[in-house]
Amino acid sequence: MRLLGVDPGLRFTGWGVIEIDGNQLRHVANGVVKSGTGELAQRLVRLHKGLEEVVVSYQPDSAAVEETFVNRDGQSTLKLGQARGITLLVPALAGIPVSEYAANAVKKSVVGYGHADKDQIGHMIGILLPGARVESPDAADALAIAICHAHHVGAKAIYEAAQ
Repeated sequence: MRLLGVDPGLRFTGWGVIEIDGNQLRHVANGVVKSGTGELAQRLVRLHKGLEEVVVSYQPDSAAVEETFVNRDGQSTLKLGQARGITLLVPALAGIPVSEYAANAVKKSVVGYGHADKDQIGHMIGILLPGARVESPDAADALAIAICHAHHVGAKAIYEAAQ
C-alpha cells in the first residue's frame, strides 16, 4: 500500500510517500511544494497544482494530513487553514481517502514522545526509512505523518481481520 503524508503550510507544504508491506516501511519520495509570494489566491493555485502533480506521479492509495494548531495570530491561522484545505482537497478529488492526525499523535507515533522536536523527528526518519534523503524539515514532517498513518492503517487491518 502506498501512503502520502502531507505537512500543510502556505509557504512550504511538505509531502512524503512511503510504501507499507506488512510491517515493513519503504521510502518512495519526498519533497516540498513552494507557493511563492504574491496574491493569496495564486499561491493556493500553485499549492494545488504542486500537490496534484505529486498525487498523479506517485498514485497513493491513502493520504494523511496533519491537523492545524491554532496560532496566536488569527490572520496566519486563517491562511494556514486555507492551505490545509487544499491539502485535503487534492487527494479527495483523486478519490483517495484522507485521514487527519494531530501533531502530538504524529510525534508520539514516530519518536515515542508527543513533544519531540524537528531534530528528533529527522533522526527517527533516518532510522525508520534507511537510505531516505529528506529534502527539508517540512518533508521530514510529512514522512512522519505518513509513518503515523501506516501504523494506524496497519492496526485497523489487524482489527478488521480479527472480526
